[in-house]
Amino acid sequence: MAGTDEDAVAAEDDALYVLTAILLTPAQFPSVLGDDYPEACAALDLPPVADGYGLVLGQDGDGARWTVVVDDVSLVAVAIASWDCGMEYDLSPDERSVVTALPGWPLAVAVAAPNVAAPHDPAAELVDRKPLSPPDTDTWGPAQRRLGADDIALRWAVWREQIDDAAFAPADNGAKAEKKAEPADGPGVNRLSSGVRRVLAEARAYVDAPPPLGRVRSSFASGDARILRADGPGWSMIARTDDIAFVLLDEEPGEVVPVGRGAELPGLLEALEKLAVRPL
Repeated sequence: MAGTDEDAVAAEDDALYVLTAILLTPAQFPSVLGDDYPEACAALDLPPVADGYGLVLGQDGDGARWTVVVDDVSLVAVAIASWDCGMEYDLSPDERSVVTALPGWPLAVAVAAPNVAAPHDPAAELVDRKPLSPPDTDTWGPAQRRLGADDIALRWAVWREQIDDAAFAPADNGAKAEKKAEPADGPGVNRLSSGVRRVLAEARAYVDAPPPLGRVRSSFASGDARILRADGPGWSMIARTDDIAFVLLDEEPGEVVPVGRGAELPGLLEALEKLAVRPL
């Protein structure tokens, strides 16, 4: 996603050349920033307002990185949809919609504005807070785990076709999800099965005690199904409501554990879907 060369909004009495924009709402937020919407807002020192925000990322005339936070979420959503379709869109929020301008970028941006200096943080004397910077994803941890979950949600069919239904056991009553590559009583399977049981138990607890907003999200899938995403302390689960689930754990670097439907997963997914937030 990228704006045109002429796209600019006001920021700190200077022009901002728009490079991209993202949504920060209960249903759509950069999950790399947190497990839920309030946590993602806290990473930017923003209150988790119900309607959310639009984040406009760009450079000022000196090339400095800025994130302009606006409350006109619909405008930003239209711009993103237009760019995704390969169309130009002049994203120019009204100054009255600007909530604040934060130095730096919360996410990495691969493009830069033409005819200005290379992207850099604003001079220290111009800001009153530490500039935003992307979370560290060089090593496995919460941010990388959530990015992995994002990829599965985005490319469900690709991930699903790699899984043979005979390669794992149904997760009834929190039972283990086994991989054929290891013996059923191997230490790796026991460790992974213990993690899956914990994830399923914590996900079930969400049904009785709803978690922070955005911990459970629902997005479009083919047919009548939905892609369901749930996150919690140290884990992420991605499922298609008419199919299986995948689990990622902080304590298991790079592991993606498939969880069979069995008798209990369908009911759990149905219950989570009812409390999930959906994009507008």
